[in-house]
Amino acid sequence: MNFKEYGDNNKDTIMLLHGGGLSWWNYREEAEKLQESYHIVIPILDGHSDSDRSFTSIEDNAQEIIDYITNNYNGHIRLMGGLSLGGQILLEILSRKNDICDCAIIESALAIPMKATYKMIRPAFSMSYGLISKKWFSQMQFKSLKIREDLFNEYYRDTCKISKEDMIAFMEANSKYEIKDSLSSTKSKVLVVVGDKERAIMKKSASIIHKKINGSRIKVLPNYYHGDFSINNPQQYVMAINELIANRNRNLKSKSFDNTKTKSENEQRQLEERNRTNTKFLDER
Repeated sequence: MNFKEYGDNNKDTIMLLHGGGLSWWNYREEAEKLQESYHIVIPILDGHSDSDRSFTSIEDNAQEIIDYITNNYNGHIRLMGGLSLGGQILLEILSRKNDICDCAIIESALAIPMKATYKMIRPAFSMSYGLISKKWFSQMQFKSLKIREDLFNEYYRDTCKISKEDMIAFMEANSKYEIKDSLSSTKSKVLVVVGDKERAIMKKSASIIHKKINGSRIKVLPNYYHGDFSINNPQQYVMAINELIANRNRNLKSKSFDNTKTKSENEQRQLEERNRTNTKFLDER
């Protein structure tokens, strides 16, 4: 697996997993905005443009990333985020290694197998794959995905590099993935995000994931489509990352403070004030 990196690798690491059919540029603006404070790592998922191997399964991608984090970061990083297929891979990672990251953002991850869709993928892509290299067809697909226009050249370039078998493989994996029972044991502070303009099955999936992970939060973003959050609104995504990490740090300090045997009334008031402080993204309604 290949990786795109931003920032100083001596700083806390954030890893972001792009959506199916996309590439590292899914999170380019987030990485540029965060690189002064964090080390950003964006894996290029198997079977995608500039990857080093074919796509086999969500489980295999998850294990590759776990091994990478184990070998390079002592098995633990600050935060992980994932969109769609990347979100499913992140769910698999969290279910396999419950202490791999402090915080996680699951965006628009399908958690309900779609058997009918699975059966249609191979015949549909076998017939239409040749059209992907046609710019007019790619523009039509791009428009349907509601990705901001300035990313079209990257989208067109990289979809043209995906082989038919790889595209079928990750589309099939996406349509049949089921979350594991062990996901409930993750120690990460998880934010589950979905757009209210997404299909009903995506919103239902978000609810299932939220209920499966104890202590997680769910955010339904008004007037957002699939992928809108990380692709089209990088500033808001960065805000969510910063607030999720800040909230966790604040909670850790609060617990440490609660464990001390002596607290002055003034210290106690300061603690309560910190705990009452609202965040701008996570507490929006």
